[in-house]
Amino acid sequence: MLFAAWTVDYIDRLVVNLALPAMGESFDLAHGERGLIISAFFLTYAVFQIPGGLFADRFGGVRMACIALALWSIFTGLTAAAWSFLVLLLVRCCFGAAQGLFPGAALNALSKRTVPEQRMTATGWVQSSNAFGGLLAALLASVLLSLWDWRVMYVTVSVLGILVLVAIMRWMPPEMAPEHTGQLVRRARGATAAVLRSPVMWGFALLFFAYDVVIWGLNSWSASYLVEERGLPIQYGGLLAIGPTLTAAVGAVIGGRLSDRFEGRPRRIILPAMSIVAVLLFLLPRTPSIATYVICGTVLSGVAGLCYLPSFSVPLRSLPPALSGVASGMILFGGQLSGIITPTVFGTVVDHFSYTAAFGVLIVGPVLAISTVLFVPQTTGRFLERFRQLGDDDKEDIDARAAQQHG
Repeated sequence: MLFAAWTVDYIDRLVVNLALPAMGESFDLAHGERGLIISAFFLTYAVFQIPGGLFADRFGGVRMACIALALWSIFTGLTAAAWSFLVLLLVRCCFGAAQGLFPGAALNALSKRTVPEQRMTATGWVQSSNAFGGLLAALLASVLLSLWDWRVMYVTVSVLGILVLVAIMRWMPPEMAPEHTGQLVRRARGATAAVLRSPVMWGFALLFFAYDVVIWGLNSWSASYLVEERGLPIQYGGLLAIGPTLTAAVGAVIGGRLSDRFEGRPRRIILPAMSIVAVLLFLLPRTPSIATYVICGTVLSGVAGLCYLPSFSVPLRSLPPALSGVASGMILFGGQLSGIITPTVFGTVVDHFSYTAAFGVLIVGPVLAISTVLFVPQTTGRFLERFRQLGDDDKEDIDARAAQQHG
């Protein structure tokens, strides 16, 4: 159920990347203004990450996920009715707010249905839906844009969200017993505030910010680059995204499995992977043909995908599930700040310099990820040592979790 919901989340979110050239022509927009269409979404999407996690911890992950799914499906359909650039930005902001409620709710629901030792593997399978959604977004956009226009496309994809909402309301499995999920005692008053104040949690948010510099830079502008610089017909842009999206899905699954096998330890994955990503980002705009660009981008997506779940592994394995919403919301907030900044910066660099220079700017992501992962705690024990004092009951809970983690 969560895989299906997150797939629709990414379809609704990513079709804009392929429709961006056509939307730019409809409203006569420069590259920087096109970047604002994407950044407007991420502005409210980022703002609602932490509230979404708080609401999920308070009212339940499944309930909040359903509310988010209903709202964002409505605003996806309303995108087709935009009659000006400003109206389009307003709808995109509302769409971002609705989707911002979802990630923390989804991870809260998942944490209450998994044991800690398998949580990142399960999360890896769920998060592979991001790439699957990207693949379906590319295929749907390619077909719908070639047959009709971007407005028809948005009306069509909004229906998918309603169908998944009905499925979740009918078939979502129940929560596991608390003793199996690591929720050993009742959460103490002030625990949520302690999580929000924790410097170590903000360190993991910065790590995810660095990862998303790469992801949102490539996802937002690869189609426009191939159309404008390499002369690719717009209807083929989605087809060329198949390879990168599939390898990204595989990378997410493997990254989650390795995170469980390594009992966290994100440094083991992120250091080598992000070093390779930096080299590939330099090579990407210098490839001699569209075919070599796609090959390079495919490898890059798979290697970068390995780094997705390690950004979450230590906090979600260590904290009790009743705090998983706010914890994941904080980390996701870091990533979405990147979504606000990166597309607009990329487009502005293109306007003033070139696409080659813009791809070079994305190397900031791997450099920051490597720098950050050297300082964040690598295991549950180290995480709890550096974590700020919670309430007495939560200290009992996390101490018990540490004991479980060390056998």
